[in-house]
Amino acid sequence: MGSSELLLIAGLVLAAMSVYLFVNSLLKRNEDASVLSWASGDEPTQSKSPIINLSRPLVHQMTLQHAVKIKWPGYRENVRKKILTGGLAGEINVDEFIGLQLLWGIAFPLFLAIFNFALEAEMSLIVILGVSVFGFVFPHMYCKGQKQLRYTSVIVDLPFFTDLLALSTEAGLDFVGSIQRIVDKTEDSVLGDELRTVLKDIKLGSSRAEALKGMAERLDIPEITSFVSVIVDADSTGASIAQVLKDQGEQMRLERFVRAEKAGARASQAILLPLMIFILPAVFIMVFGPVILQFFYGNAVNI
Repeated sequence: MGSSELLLIAGLVLAAMSVYLFVNSLLKRNEDASVLSWASGDEPTQSKSPIINLSRPLVHQMTLQHAVKIKWPGYRENVRKKILTGGLAGEINVDEFIGLQLLWGIAFPLFLAIFNFALEAEMSLIVILGVSVFGFVFPHMYCKGQKQLRYTSVIVDLPFFTDLLALSTEAGLDFVGSIQRIVDKTEDSVLGDELRTVLKDIKLGSSRAEALKGMAERLDIPEITSFVSVIVDADSTGASIAQVLKDQGEQMRLERFVRAEKAGARASQAILLPLMIFILPAVFIMVFGPVILQFFYGNAVNI
């Protein structure tokens, strides 16, 4: 690419920025400032995704004011739930989620199309459409991946936490005190962080049942939902929390053993395909290759 083409690209970029800034200064309204802030007034924490961190300034400047105008309640509720269950409520909100989709799904592919037409870059339309599809799907993929990581962490820690809760309640602590004791000893754990949130909700005035149900909603894991339901039922009926926790711990260990057996069975089935494609042909060549050569060439081949 020569210097003239680079100058042309730079001119196009600067012209596009100038037009955008001019139109934005004419159409911008005072209430746009409220769009750029979160409802809580807190700044979002840094995301684990570098794409989101790099895109956030562009989203706030270009697409966020359009994202808030999308009022589809069903879709917004779906996005809110994905952000909540992915543990991303501190990183991104619903408006930023939709703004990311608009930026990477519409604005960036449109820029590529203009760039392709202006410079005759002969970029395939399939590439532009692929970028657009990825832009719309990426936020959903990121939330789903984070939810899966949280699920794995919670499933591993849940039996251990349940046993500690049972031991603490048997030692004389109440349920909330047992959670506090475990939380004080736990660091860098998804389940520990969720229990901290439960304690904070209780201190802010929520009942124990409401705080636990809130944790079940944030995690959206069947095992946690079942655990919370049993605890809430035992609390409402006056049953022994310690015994309920011991029974839950035994049940969870049994379920983990069953999951391990299923994972082992799936692994033995999954290995069949690469075994048949890569290993068996090599074994057949090593075993039957000399026999076939001797059959075709007789004694001329020295095996």
